[in-house]
Amino acid sequence: MRNKNEYVHSLRDGREVYFKGERVADVTEHPELRLAIDHAAIDYEMAHDPAWTQLAVEGEGADAYSSYFKLPKSSKDLLHRSELIETATTLGGTLVVLIKEIGTDALFALHLVAHEVDAKKGTKYLERVRRFYDHVKNHDLAMAVAQTDVKGDRSKSPLEQEHPDYYLRIVGETPEGIIVRGAKVHTSVSINSNELIVLPTRAMKPDESAYAVAFAIPMNTKGVKLITSPYGSHHDDSNFDAPLASKHRMMETLTVFDDVLVPHDRVFLNGEWEFAGELAKTFVEFHRFTAISYKLPLVDALVGAALLMTHYNGLEKAKHIQEKLARLIAYAETLRALIRLAALEHETGALGIAIPKTLIVNMAKLHFATNFHQMLAYVQDITGGLIATGPGEADLNGEETGKWVRRYLGGRKGVKVEDRLKAINLVKELTATDFSGYQAVLAIHAEGSIEAEKLAMAREHDSARCVSLAKMLAGITHP
Repeated sequence: MRNKNEYVHSLRDGREVYFKGERVADVTEHPELRLAIDHAAIDYEMAHDPAWTQLAVEGEGADAYSSYFKLPKSSKDLLHRSELIETATTLGGTLVVLIKEIGTDALFALHLVAHEVDAKKGTKYLERVRRFYDHVKNHDLAMAVAQTDVKGDRSKSPLEQEHPDYYLRIVGETPEGIIVRGAKVHTSVSINSNELIVLPTRAMKPDESAYAVAFAIPMNTKGVKLITSPYGSHHDDSNFDAPLASKHRMMETLTVFDDVLVPHDRVFLNGEWEFAGELAKTFVEFHRFTAISYKLPLVDALVGAALLMTHYNGLEKAKHIQEKLARLIAYAETLRALIRLAALEHETGALGIAIPKTLIVNMAKLHFATNFHQMLAYVQDITGGLIATGPGEADLNGEETGKWVRRYLGGRKGVKVEDRLKAINLVKELTATDFSGYQAVLAIHAEGSIEAEKLAMAREHDSARCVSLAKMLAGITHP
């Protein structure tokens, strides 16, 4: 298994990365991008830390591999995976690490769907998936997933667009492989991963077979261009003023495929339009389980920060504060319970792979997403306006300003002014900065939209059982 230095060195491969319009010669030497690399390295550090080895590593010696790659076969495996994701995200300051989480979600889905395509079409995709799985597992590689097409006019299908490349498509084939063109958006951890897995974004029709494509390529493949989002790049380097953003960051890209050659043995779907939607859906259901697992440290941090500020501000007896704390606790613990239930009530798919209960996974994601912004408001209300208007570390330590800050920004007796300001700054990071804005947007859009979760719940719910019960209670015998 690789260590952090080996991981960092592997990113010096000539990949074509752009940041604020400029080509980046070496992502490991760029100050903004390096912050994301060091954050992602948590996964590699855990594997070599005795405190986390039992959680992060499967097997021993030469047979050891990252626990993320373990194909789940039981509730126990799913719960272990959830705990690993939660722990890594906790060490990541509530920001998911993702360089192995999302890639293995895609690998699990590819195993299932490739098995189905082979059975119905006589293809050999599962062999390819297994070879690629062995490659990334045995070399302990970091992976990104590009799924969301840029889509253009959302009211139109791929073939109705102004130009045909708003959805990634196959534009040619050679003896060496297929050639693809287009772009994907929201590609997380792409600038600091080794491999890129590409999946369809939606179901396709027979005349849209060119858009039914899935494959994997090294990140430095010719023609792959990574245009990095600058969001959050103006972070504060102070651990006091920005306890989270100063140490943790994740980067996303607009990922352009400029007539990229994909070798045949790296292609996992090549025009089989009937399976594009199935692959998209299967990946998302695994990834939503990952998502609700990595939300746990975030919601726990909101609860903890609210409790801390309640104490520092001397508000324990205020009834409206007690109500807000109760709602925050219920929000967090409901999410935790749903994650556990989704694992315990898993379904078993092809190859014995355990699939988290789809209905419950979507319930959990919907619960998180639709209540998140209200929880931020509760924490802000409990903390007070100093979140936005308070002094910074320089003011606290200033020769002239420090004495006034210390005199007038105390709270409960016995609480140090520095500690109260640190707690306020944590709430600021969790609710009112670029870091928190990033999390708030993820709550709505990441791992599928709120409407997609509602549709999945309606699709998975046993509605016939409930209708039958209603008819029985009403005395209705007509079919």
